Amino acid sequence: MKKIDLKNKKEDELKKLLADKRKELSAFKFGISGSRTKDVKAGRTTRREIARILTALHSKADMAE
Repeated sequence: MKKIDLKNKKEDELKKLLADKRKELSAFKFGISGSRTKDVKAGRTTRREIARILTALHSKADMAE
């Protein structure tokens, strides 16, 4: 997900996307412990996407003040 895509989304959409990504990361962690996942890079990319979403949420909160 690109930074520009996150800027164009509303706060509610970002919060829903954040919840989805956190569920995805949780599923990845359980999958890696059971040796079910093959793509080990997915965890890193998901964590980075979560960080980008949080950054976008914080910047929107700062702009509203």
